[in-house]
Amino acid sequence: MTTTTPRPPSLTRTLVLDDVTKQFDTGTVALEDVTLQVAAGEFVSVVGPSGCGKSTLLRLASGLDDVTAGGIEVNAHSTSYVFQEPTLLEWRSALRNVEIVGELRGRGKADRRRAAREALDLVGLTGFEKQHPRQLSGGMRMRVSIARALVAEPDLALFDEPFGALDEITRLHLQTELQRLFALKQFAGLFITHSVSEAVYLSTRVIVMSGRPGRVVADIPVPWSYPRPPELRFDPEFAALTGEVSAALGEHS
Repeated sequence: MTTTTPRPPSLTRTLVLDDVTKQFDTGTVALEDVTLQVAAGEFVSVVGPSGCGKSTLLRLASGLDDVTAGGIEVNAHSTSYVFQEPTLLEWRSALRNVEIVGELRGRGKADRRRAAREALDLVGLTGFEKQHPRQLSGGMRMRVSIARALVAEPDLALFDEPFGALDEITRLHLQTELQRLFALKQFAGLFITHSVSEAVYLSTRVIVMSGRPGRVVADIPVPWSYPRPPELRFDPEFAALTGEVSAALGEHS
C-alpha cells in the first residue's frame, strides 16, 4: 500500500489557542487555560469526559462563540465545520446541498456544479447527486455533509463528533474514508470524539482533556503515515497507543 506522510507543521500555525478560558453567563467554567496549536498537515483529535468542553472548544475555534480570557488566532482563508448532525436542506438534492457553498461565494453555476460533483465523487456518492436527504442513509447524509465541507477547500476543518450517531460498521467505514481524504487534502483538522480508537486511527496527535473545567492534560503523537489501512486497528502497537490515551483519560476524568 502506498502511504503518504503528513506534512510537517507549517511555519504559520493555522489555529492557535493561547491560555483560553470560557465561562458562561450561568457561571459555569467550561474551559480553563487551554493552549493548543494545529498546523496544516496535522489532524488533531480531542478526547475527554462528557461535559469537559470539547464542543465549546470547537465553537470557539470556529468563531461561533467568544473566549472569556486568553486568545485565539486563526490563519485560514477558509474554515469548514462538520456538525454532529448532517444539517442538510431537506428540499435540496445532495448535489445542490454541496453546491450551496459556491452559491454563497458567488461562483458561477457551471463552476460550482463541477466542484460539487467532484466533492461528491471524493466521498463515494457519484450516482446519488439527485437524491434528497430523506432518500439517503445516515452514513450517506454525513458523506454529503463532508463533501460540502471539502468543496470549500478549507485550510481548517472542524469536526464535532460527526460519526457519533452512526452504527459501528458505517462509522468504521467513514473513519477510513475521512483519513483518506485528509491524506489527499492535507488541511489542518480538529476533530472532537468520545472514541479513543477513532481518535488514534484518524489523527497525527491526540489531545486528552480533563473533566470540567476542561484543561489539556496530555498531547500524544500518533506515528503512522497515511492512508491508514483498516487492519491497523488490530495492530498491537495500535492497541498499546489506545491504551496510553485511555490511561491518560482515566487519570483525569
